[in-house]
Amino acid sequence: MDPFSVDAYTPAEIARRLEKTSMSKCTVDPLRVFALSLLAGAFIALGAAFFTLVTYDVGNMPAGLMRLIGGLAFCLGLILVVVAGAELFTGNNLLVMACIDGLISLRQLIHNWLIVYVGNFIGALGILLLMYLSGLWWQGDGALGQKVVAIADSKVNLSWMEAFTRGVLCNILVCLAVWLCMAGRSVTDKVLAVIFPITAFVALGFEHSVANMFFIPAGLLAQTEIATTMMVSEQLTIGGFFWHNLIPVTLGNMLGGSIFVGLFYWFIYLRK
Repeated sequence: MDPFSVDAYTPAEIARRLEKTSMSKCTVDPLRVFALSLLAGAFIALGAAFFTLVTYDVGNMPAGLMRLIGGLAFCLGLILVVVAGAELFTGNNLLVMACIDGLISLRQLIHNWLIVYVGNFIGALGILLLMYLSGLWWQGDGALGQKVVAIADSKVNLSWMEAFTRGVLCNILVCLAVWLCMAGRSVTDKVLAVIFPITAFVALGFEHSVANMFFIPAGLLAQTEIATTMMVSEQLTIGGFFWHNLIPVTLGNMLGGSIFVGLFYWFIYLRK
C-alpha cells in the first residue's frame, strides 16, 4: 500500500487493514478498551438524543422526509466514534475476520465483545442521566418527553422476529459504514462514508442495540415524570426492554455484522 497515495484503499486492502486493527483491539489494555467503549456508548446516545429532538415536532412534514432528517441527525454518533476514536460493539463484530484467520483467539474475541458491550451500555446510560437532569425533555409542555416515550414504546412492541431481523439489517449497514471508513484517508472521507449507510438504517426503521440502550431506558424514565395522554403498552418495562428488544436486536446485530459483512469479505479477500 502506498502511504502517499490520495486514492481510497481497495477492498482487499481494507480487509487487511481491518485484520491488523482487530489484532490491536484485542491486545491493548482492557481498561483502555473499556474507557473507549464508554465513549462510544455516549457518542451513540448523543446521536439518539439529536434524532429525538429533530423528529419530535414535525408538523405536517411527510414521514419519509422526517425519517431522512432523523437519520442524518443520528449520524453524529458514528461520526464521533470513527473520527474521535471509540470502541463500538456493533462495529467490533467485524473482529470475526481476524478470528477466522487465527490472528486472535475466540476467547479474545468474546472478551472484547463483552467489555465493549458493557461499556457501551454504561456510556449510553450516562448520557441518559445527563439528559434527564438537563430538563430538556420537559420543554414544549412535555412534547419532547412524550416523543421519548413513544419511541421506546414502539421498540418494545416488536415481535422477536421483527426485532431480530431489523437488528440483522441494521448492522449490515453499520458494518458497511465502518468498512467504507477504512477505505478513506481523511476525516472528510470518513464522514461521507458514514452518512449514507447510517441515514439509511435509521430511515428504514432498523434496530441498533447500543442506540436502544439509550432510547428505551429514556422512555422508561420519561414516562414516570410526564403526564401523557398516549396509550403506553404493558411491555414498556425493564423486563420488556431486555426480552422484547435488547436481546433479539443484539443477536441480530451480531449475525448481520459478523456473518453478512465480516465473513463474506473474509471469504472474498482473505481466505487462503
